[in-house]
Amino acid sequence: MTRPEDLLELAVATAREAARMLVQERPAAGPDVVQTKSSPTDVVTAMDRAAEKLIVERIAEARPGDAFLGEEGGETGGGSGVRWVIDPIDGTVNYLYDLPDWAVSIGAEADGVPVAGAIVIPRRGEVYTASRGGGAFLETAGGRRRLRVNENVPLAQALVATGFGYASGRRAHQAEVLRGVLPNVRDIRRGGSACIDLCAVAAGRVDAYYERGTQAWDVAAGALIVAEAGGRVAGLDGAPMSPEFTLAAGPGTFESLHALLAPLDPAHD
Repeated sequence: MTRPEDLLELAVATAREAARMLVQERPAAGPDVVQTKSSPTDVVTAMDRAAEKLIVERIAEARPGDAFLGEEGGETGGGSGVRWVIDPIDGTVNYLYDLPDWAVSIGAEADGVPVAGAIVIPRRGEVYTASRGGGAFLETAGGRRRLRVNENVPLAQALVATGFGYASGRRAHQAEVLRGVLPNVRDIRRGGSACIDLCAVAAGRVDAYYERGTQAWDVAAGALIVAEAGGRVAGLDGAPMSPEFTLAAGPGTFESLHALLAPLDPAHD
């Protein structure tokens, strides 16, 4: 079986290459490069598809027996027991508007268990990594440091990140949930990229993150990074994280925020 460290090395190299391409070849917005998916606000660019194609090709060259799950290309099978979960641009709207909070996210699973994750945020010059049992790290031009979540933060002092769906009905309900959260926490942050929000939890830049509607490619790498930084990532009432709901925070903070959120019915539209 391939070591998590080997998978991580490949994930980092590939995510870096894709990020460089996305920065260098970012086009001006226009009808030829922007389409919509689930709603008029859920956009996909030609660069999403180009980046995912590059990632799949590079990994398949190195590991031809692996499977893939990509946001744009769907799922392809493989017999090795390793599956790569890819978000070529997490934060596509930010990328489209030339805002800095977008990332390339690559996670690797072995027999269904997350074992490696790499998230490259090129406009910040940051690379977040984790391997199962090996810890979580942030690498910048200034060096590399181990990550640790904030623990036991009282809700009144907690800075909480969140995101919103694309459908208007879901957004309306999420606004109602937010009305119940905001008076009870320090403040809310909405950056527009789920994987970057998870990295912020791991780095202690925010105390918690919650969202309904995250897909596997949004959280595959980020959830492992949080877990390896000592945090918890799950759904409501003991359920695993899923598109229904995802909550991430450090010990103590997770339980307090869960108790606040659960009665607000955040997993329903």
